[in-house]
Amino acid sequence: MKIEILDKKHRRDDFDCGNDQLNNYLKHQAGQDMKRKLSACFIIADSSTNQILGYYTLSNNSISLNSFTEEIQKKLPKSYKSIPTTLLGRLAINKEQQGKGIGKILLIDALKRSHELSKEMGSFAVVVDPIDHAAEMFYKKYDFIKLPDSGKMFIAIKTLDQLFN
Repeated sequence: MKIEILDKKHRRDDFDCGNDQLNNYLKHQAGQDMKRKLSACFIIADSSTNQILGYYTLSNNSISLNSFTEEIQKKLPKSYKSIPTTLLGRLAINKEQQGKGIGKILLIDALKRSHELSKEMGSFAVVVDPIDHAAEMFYKKYDFIKLPDSGKMFIAIKTLDQLFN
C-alpha cells in the first residue's frame, strides 16, 4: 500500500465508505476536479488489485479573518480580509478498512503534504468541514480547533511545524 495521486488504473467502482456523497465524489467527480485543477485527490490502494482503500482531497482555500476567534485575529494582519488556508476537502475510508488506522495514515499524509506546500506557498492552516459528528470527533482527536459560528475546524501550520520539524 502506498499513497499516490488518483489515476485511471485505480478501481473506483467498488469503493464504499458508507456515505453516498463521498462515494459518488470519488467515482464521478474527482477525476474531473483534478483535470480542472480544482483539487488534488490522493488515494491509498491495494498494490496488487488497485482497489482504493481510502482517499483525501486537497485544494487552496481561504477563510474570512472574522471567522477566527479574537485571540487569533489579533495575531493576523488586519489588511487581510481572507486568510489563506489549505482545504482538506474530503477524507473517506472503504467500509472494509474502517477502524484499521487508514484514516490516521491518510490524515498524517495530508498534513505533511500541506506542511511541505506551506513552505513555498502561503497557508495559515489546514481547514476541514466535517461531514458528520463522527468526523468532527476524528479531527478533534488530532487537535483540530472548531471555528466559532461554523462547523469548520482547523489546525495551524505553526502546530504542524512543531509536529514535523
